[in-house]
Amino acid sequence: MTQKRFPSLSGYGVTWSVNKRIAIVALVITALLAVAATAAYFTGRGEQRPDHAAASQPSSNSSPSEAAPKPSAGAGSVPAPPQIAEPVAYAKAAARMLWSYDTRDTSRVQQLAGMRAWMTKETKYDDWASVSGQVPDPLLWSRMADQDQHATATVTEGHYPGAFKQALAEDPSAITQAYIYVVTVNGTQHITWKKGGGGAEDRAVTLAVQCRPGHDCTLAAIAPNVTQ
Repeated sequence: MTQKRFPSLSGYGVTWSVNKRIAIVALVITALLAVAATAAYFTGRGEQRPDHAAASQPSSNSSPSEAAPKPSAGAGSVPAPPQIAEPVAYAKAAARMLWSYDTRDTSRVQQLAGMRAWMTKETKYDDWASVSGQVPDPLLWSRMADQDQHATATVTEGHYPGAFKQALAEDPSAITQAYIYVVTVNGTQHITWKKGGGGAEDRAVTLAVQCRPGHDCTLAAIAPNVTQ
């Protein structure tokens, strides 16, 4: 039986509901919606891996209780959200968190609980499905744990996509409705498993980050790829 690794964030957001996408993107800025509607999503690039570390598809059959665990479930090795009020800095921290995991000391429920803590509490803008939908199903997570699979991440840079900056410059007041910023983050994910197995892959993800004045930032969604 082959062992598959934890899927990268490169596929996040592919099941993002149309209504949720419109609610978030249109409220960030109207001009961004047109870009988001036609943008492709990031795809992972990396070194060839052994069969047991082949990329897997996101889980699509998680039950509601699995998708939104209670904080009491604990977070294992998932770090707590930082107190950061600057969008790019928060997005970089969030990407590092999302690209890291450790099945040796963290259960699937704990992984979800830890990720959930980073999300905005404003349900109107919370697209939890775009984040939780990438966590492997219980069986796959168990197989990963059998191989002591774990990953760390290095973030190289984060920036506002050109389309977002242009749209914001054309209508600066639009951001004040939801205070959601679009940030693209680039980095590298390092994966390790038993018997010296391991490898690294370049990663890129575009995040929707909410940063209201006077409050720490939170994660709203894995956003469409907007890089121009």
